[in-house]
This record gives sequence, C-alpha cells and structure tokens, in this order.
Amino acid sequence: MKNLLLPFLSLYLLLSCKQNNIANNNKAIPPAEAFSKLWYAGKAEITSYSLQQARYGEIRDGEATLIFVTEDFLKDKLVKPDNPQNHSNKVSILKLNMTKKFNTGIYPYSMMLSVFKPITNDGKENALKVNSSCQEWCGHTFSQLQLKGKNYQWQLHSYFEQEVEQDSQLDKALLEDELWNHIRINPATLPVGKLKVIPGLLWQRLSHINIQSMDAELTLGNADTLRPDATSLKKYSINYPGINRTLIIYFNKSFPHEIAGWQETYPDGFGENKKMLTTIATKKTTIWLDYWKHNKNSDSIYRDSLQLNRHEQ
Repeated sequence: MKNLLLPFLSLYLLLSCKQNNIANNNKAIPPAEAFSKLWYAGKAEITSYSLQQARYGEIRDGEATLIFVTEDFLKDKLVKPDNPQNHSNKVSILKLNMTKKFNTGIYPYSMMLSVFKPITNDGKENALKVNSSCQEWCGHTFSQLQLKGKNYQWQLHSYFEQEVEQDSQLDKALLEDELWNHIRINPATLPVGKLKVIPGLLWQRLSHINIQSMDAELTLGNADTLRPDATSLKKYSINYPGINRTLIIYFNKSFPHEIAGWQETYPDGFGENKKMLTTIATKKTTIWLDYWKHNKNSDSIYRDSLQLNRHEQ
C-alpha cells in the first residue's frame, strides 16, 4: 500500500518539501514520506469533539467524532475489496467517517457521513462516493452520491412522503463533503473563489432542501484572532449566498493538518421558530488506533480516553 502512495505524491514532494518538512528524530522528512509513514501504519485517526448542534430553532448539546483512515477501494464497484490482492482496479483512498449524536427533547439523533476520496498529490480528484444516514425516533433515512463517469448518481431513501424514494443524476461538481479529506491530503491546493458546490449531505438531511449544486464562495486564510490557538490554525470557509449558509473548518497549519473544529451558520428551524443559528464543534482529543481490533467490553476504556459516553441510545 505504501508503494501505491509514493508515485501519487512525487510532485507534491518536489514542490513542497523545502517548506513543509517535519522533524522526526532530529531529521527532516519530506511530506510524501511523512504522509506515507503516518497514514499507512495500519491505524486510524479518531478525534472527538464537543458539539452544539442547531436543530428546530434551538442549540442542542452533543458529541461528534471524525475518523480518518486509508483503505483500498474498487473504482468499478465503489466498495472496499475483501481481498485487495485479487483486484487490479483499485485505488488508495482516504476515508472519513463523521458522526454526530445529540438529543432533541426526549428523543435522540444519530447521524453519520462517510466520504471516500482518492489520494493524489494535489488532492483534487473527485470523491468516488459519499453517503449519509440519520436515525431518530420518527424514522431513518439514507442518502448517497456515487461517481459514475461524468455524473454523480443520487439516491435517497426516506420515510417522509414528499421525499420517499429518489434516484437521479447530477452533473459532476465539487462536493462540500470531500473538502474535509482534501484538507488532510494537501490543503495548499484547496479550491478558492466562486464555484459550483454540492452542499453537505448531513445539512441536506436537516434542511430537507433538494440536492443540487449551488453557487458558493470558497476562501482560505488564517484563523480568527479570537481563538486561543489562532496562530497555529488556518480556516477554510464555504459560503452559499443563495441559502445564507456558511461552513468554516479550522485546521492545523502543519502536517498532518488535524481538524481543530468547525462552525456552521444558517437559518435553522421551521415557521416562527426559524432563526440564524450556529452549530459549533470544538476538539476534545485525538488518538490513533486500529479500532476494528478493539471490540471487547474491556476496550471501552478507549471511549474514556476520547471523552465519549460509553453508552449511547
């Protein structure tokens, strides 16, 4: 797997090694080698966040996690292969699993987003697949975008009558959800300016607005000085003027560009309860772990180290 990465990142190495070297045992390591050594060591990066989530015109306390891990991915079937050695049509991807858990009064919400983006030297290759699910006491939904040639295949399975079952095509465009992965691969090449962007699936689920590409303004700059850790952070903003929504992602300037938190401002609620609110996620802690090997009751201690609840509903 390591051998697959180095050709992809060779250009990145040549262009940026002088500015972005990191120290390891007092020896500078080029970014391509550092990326490979970190992301192909057989572990995932798991980060926990405290969450203040806007829903139904109020802010709800909750928890969020970001799990980044590298995997092989089949470009034809758009799934992880059971036996990678048996497939030639595979690509190395950086996968993101984002989870959000919060309560609305008596009943809980559980939301999850998965993003599968190829690892390239510039991070600009489109995500191959993005899907999301939402479970709460009213019911559950599942949505998915899959790259099929020059289009994204859109699917939605919902318990709402006005949505029911959807299956259609969207012209290929930049996905908001893949920008999280792009930050981790190579933030220096993040797209900026006025572009067409397909908003995030979790926001689409909460807003119930039809999926489509929208006009957006993307900017990259230093973090706000009001943040105590501002000097070490960059911020990436995606603003949608047509829907009055802005997502700001804060991340570390230095490799491996950990996500320090985010905030998302938009009109939330329905009817008289609708108002401008800001969802905020603040980092708690990070661990690196091959979590798929830790499924015993005794492994619950890792949830303690992440400052996450041991029991969730």
